[in-house]
Amino acid sequence: MFKLALVVSNAGVQLRIRGGRPVEKHQHHRNGARTRQRALPRWPAAVALLTVGALYGVLSDDLTLIPRAFLLGFVAVLLVPLLSAHLRGSYRLARGLGFGVISLVTVAVVVSVFLLVSSSLRGGTSAPALLQDAALLWVINVVTFAVWYWEIDSGGPAQRRQEEHHSEDFLFPQMNLDDKTAHDWSPGFVDYLFLAFNTSTAFSPTDTAFLSRRAKVLMMVQALLSLVILAVLVSRAINTLAAA
Repeated sequence: MFKLALVVSNAGVQLRIRGGRPVEKHQHHRNGARTRQRALPRWPAAVALLTVGALYGVLSDDLTLIPRAFLLGFVAVLLVPLLSAHLRGSYRLARGLGFGVISLVTVAVVVSVFLLVSSSLRGGTSAPALLQDAALLWVINVVTFAVWYWEIDSGGPAQRRQEEHHSEDFLFPQMNLDDKTAHDWSPGFVDYLFLAFNTSTAFSPTDTAFLSRRAKVLMMVQALLSLVILAVLVSRAINTLAAA
């Protein structure tokens, strides 16, 4: 029969099974409880959103309903209270503001894609301008949904662990490994950017599985926007060849 001993330390009293792991640690591991830790920084997503705003400002005037510089201005203004709230530890407020910024950018992207299709059907846009706008919108689409994936995964950056990553939204290949690499690994923003890039090019999951319904809905929206953009390019190329 196991003998129980009390181990007294500066952190408090801990119940330990003699010859084994601490009881508290064992139960903590079994229940999947998360230890308190510092939230992941938000600056990668902030830089990505500012990049989207800057790229949006290069689009043609026909593809925006508002002055092109307004989106960058809105994003920059909203990022100030967002980052401030995150640094103060108001993670719920920061996440709410984050969803607000991403939603605003997403609406702008959807409207611009619709206007791209309309402009292509009218035939009033030159081929170089259409190619530039389509390429910019494709990149903006990738970066925008990379931020979406980064924001929703595992309850957001304030809840994600920096090691032994667990998620109900995405299944990354590293999470299937059983060695120390899997234990110490957690996805960074580049992983979500890679995920969004693959979705826009393959129109389907590649090495990372989409698990939750919200992740699947976002993937469908991103793939649909990418498909529409590429369809515009292909149709314009066919029309150009037919005219020649």
